[in-house]
Amino acid sequence: MFNDRRVGRLLLTGGACLLLSACTTLGPDYKSPQVPELDQWQATTKSTAANASTQNYDQWWTQLNDPTLTALINEALRKNPDVKIAGLRLLESRAQLGIAESLLGPQATVGTGEVITGGTRRDGRYNDTTSYSADFNLGWEIDFWGKFQRGVESADASYFATLAQYDDIQVLMAAQVAQLYVNIRTLEARLQITRSNAEIQQRSLQITERLFLSGNSAELDVQQAKTQYLSTLSSIPQLETSLRQSQNALSVLLARKPGPLPEMASNTGVLPQGNLALVSELPADLLRRRPDVRVAERQLAAQSALIGVAESELYPSISLIGSVGISARSGTSSTLSWVAGPTFSWNLLDQGRLGNQVLVQDSRFLQLHERYRDVVFQAAREVDDAAIAYANGKDEIELLSQTGEAATRSLEIANTQYREGMADFQRVLDSQRALFNQQERLVNSRGALMRDLITLYKALGGGWESGRQRPLVDPQTDAHLRQREDWIPLLDAPLPAATDLKEGKKQ
Repeated sequence: MFNDRRVGRLLLTGGACLLLSACTTLGPDYKSPQVPELDQWQATTKSTAANASTQNYDQWWTQLNDPTLTALINEALRKNPDVKIAGLRLLESRAQLGIAESLLGPQATVGTGEVITGGTRRDGRYNDTTSYSADFNLGWEIDFWGKFQRGVESADASYFATLAQYDDIQVLMAAQVAQLYVNIRTLEARLQITRSNAEIQQRSLQITERLFLSGNSAELDVQQAKTQYLSTLSSIPQLETSLRQSQNALSVLLARKPGPLPEMASNTGVLPQGNLALVSELPADLLRRRPDVRVAERQLAAQSALIGVAESELYPSISLIGSVGISARSGTSSTLSWVAGPTFSWNLLDQGRLGNQVLVQDSRFLQLHERYRDVVFQAAREVDDAAIAYANGKDEIELLSQTGEAATRSLEIANTQYREGMADFQRVLDSQRALFNQQERLVNSRGALMRDLITLYKALGGGWESGRQRPLVDPQTDAHLRQREDWIPLLDAPLPAATDLKEGKKQ
């Protein structure tokens, strides 16, 4: 008997050791994807910035030297609904990560209880009795195959993907506000140019009318001058419509009512001025820091972990269960009972479905891998497109400035010769049109240059870093959420530092 018991204990111990040694984390261990095609890639940024500054581009909008623009961007990053939604999604992702982590511990606890009162009648007398009982059941599935650990990895990667989306909305919002601001200033400048040219053309019309009435000019000159003057005036309503629509769009981004912005009442038609700031990082490193690239990479990591979750379903699950119960009846002693032990389950008859689930998750991983590569290539294209547009835009402005000076001088000469009878009025009209066209082209090109610069900063992924230091929600939402105590640790947890982009677990 003694030997049998000893052998039994040895077998039990050996079986337990064998089982524990079989514990492993199924599924592939994630490795960051590489895009070797871009290892030697160099954007056009360095050749575009001979006179560029060396300032940090984390808040690139300050380098456009326009305090009004800086104030509007900072306001949008605090008040815009999309930014607020991104913050709330980040809180949601934190809660989802907490759910995944909770599965590493006991997964089911059930408590029941009852109190029953009754009585009996014997020999004309009533005897009241009360019985009490309480039961507590506990279940804990042991993570032998790493299913729950992979689930935590997936939720953790999803959290960082959501964090990168939060960063991305900061980049997009700053660029969108700046683009609209430059567009408004450009339209204001175009209106100024149009009205100025209309005044010049009106004076020409008045001159031709006087000459016609005095018999020194033909009616054709009057009608041509009138046609050009009215044509210029007719472009003003469309410009005013575009201006108001751009003002409305910017107001809505700031969560304001549609209409002109009081801050922009001064410096009408004055465009921001700035140059590209040199960046110390290599182009490939810049692309990896871009929020949208980090979103694609973290989504890939989350999907990789789901392959392990699917593979674990192919193997048996072992759980520890236990229950404790207590019962008593009035006038008698209580009874305590307990049960504990392991349970074993294995879905052997559904291996086909479970095996194909692994293939589904694997296929999704490969799809996201190609998606990641595409995002990186598109990011590189955006950088190069914006850089070459910015470089060529500077050359265009230099030529248009010289052309505008020549057109101004040409109109002066044409007016003088017309008054002295040395040239016909057609030459004056041609000079007026040339001046108007060149002035419009110049202001449009200056606006396009600033928009290209903004697009380049956006393509480089700058402008999200300061968002890591701001609260995720506004004070009113924060106060509302804190009424539920479970929100407090999620609200108070700081975001990872902008300088720390490692894939480590959320702190």
